Amino acid sequence: MTEPRRLVARVLQTSDDHPDVMEIHRRAKGIDPNISAATVYRSVKLFEDLKLVVRHRFGDGPARYELAPLLPHDHLIDVETGQVIEFRDPRIDAIQARLAEELGYDIVSYRLEIFALPSRRSALV
Repeated sequence: MTEPRRLVARVLQTSDDHPDVMEIHRRAKGIDPNISAATVYRSVKLFEDLKLVVRHRFGDGPARYELAPLLPHDHLIDVETGQVIEFRDPRIDAIQARLAEELGYDIVSYRLEIFALPSRRSALV
């Protein structure tokens, strides 16, 4: 593992959001001004190929990344701000498992992304 790759890995490890490659590069450049965007792109692609990071396409924006999660989780995306909120709800897991079983399938993978606007009801109260 090269030092630039270590730096990209550290940026991803310390990210509490889902940055795109340009944001990862900006953060890495803040630590090492000599790191190139090409190095960041190659490192992120390598980490993705090794299944160390997960690439997300939330709508039509750029691909965004996160470390491969230890536990599966879902995403709610605020369409106004682009903020991504991770959540896990065992009720959703149970519904999916029940539906797959009823239809005669075993779930091997799934992805739930909810695109939402902030509720206007809370502003009226």
